[in-house]
Order: sequence, then structure tokens, then C-alpha cells
Amino acid sequence: MIPKEMFFVKGVGVHKDKLGSFEMALRKAGIEKYNLILVSSIFPPNCKIVTASKGLTTLQPGQILHCVMAKSETHEPNRLISAAIGFAIPKDKNLYGYLSEHHSHGEKGKVAADYAEDLAASMLASTMGIEFDVDKAWDERKQIYKTKKHIFQTRSICQSAEGDKLGLWTTVLAAAVLVVE
Repeated sequence: MIPKEMFFVKGVGVHKDKLGSFEMALRKAGIEKYNLILVSSIFPPNCKIVTASKGLTTLQPGQILHCVMAKSETHEPNRLISAAIGFAIPKDKNLYGYLSEHHSHGEKGKVAADYAEDLAASMLASTMGIEFDVDKAWDERKQIYKTKKHIFQTRSICQSAEGDKLGLWTTVLAAAVLVVE
């Protein structure tokens, strides 16, 4: 059972109940009608990235879906929360890549997205034996990874929001959904 396609979604939800806000975030992301199983962070070999709209058309309500999910929640008014998924794919499609999830409070979306992307790329680079200095800025290391001719693509998806001003539960999520044919 190796996924052949993957797509990325994100959403934010607000509700008086914590579970309700999670459901609203799933609805915004378009994955509320599926049974989700959280898996660890391997991008399968020969897996194709498709758009969420294309990926969702192949699914049926109640279907079991595997996903890598980042989620953050708060009921503190104006509290900044973010959830990000990063991924790094090797140039050789026969090799596996990495996905990473990052959940944060008090961190802007761009910072969370860059962190998740950096984490996935660093995991892949270390697996491939690419030497890098962890103290260098992400943008500098990103160029090193790409010039080493092994890492083909890195990217991230992030959802951030401020906690509801009235103290309702606010949930943000980002997910990589793996589709098995």
C-alpha cells in the first residue's frame, strides 16, 4: 500500500467547543467527510503531487485517508497560532523524501512555513549524506541543497490565525493527504 498521489490542504475553524473548531477547520480544508489516519513523515517514492481539487474528486465520503497533519489550537483571544507542513523531494523519484509538521504559538505563518520546509529539507539532506551547517540561514542552506543535485524541490503549506476575539476555540491545520489507488 504505497500512495501514488498526494495533495495539500489547510483550514481554520472557530467554534465554542474545541472539537467543533477542529471540525470547522477540517471543513475549510475539505477533508471533513473522511476517516483520517495520521502517519509519519515519509514522502513515498514515485508519488505525484496533485491539486487538492483533483485529489478530492477521487475520494468517497467515509473513505480512510492517511495524512501528515499539523494542528494548533487556542481559546486565548488574539493568540497567534500556526500549523505548517514542509516537504523535500529528491531529484531521483525512485527515492523517498520527507514531510515535516510544525505546530506553533506566537509565530507568524511565514516563519512557521519556512521552519517546516527547512526541517523536511534538513532531514532529507542528512539522509542523503549532504553536509550542511545548521547555523546557516534557511535561504542559504536551501541553495546548497538545490546545487548538490540531489534535492529537486522543497515547499511548505501553512495556515495561521489569531485566536477569536471573544475567546471561542480557534483551530488551524495543514495536511498532506496521501491517496492510495
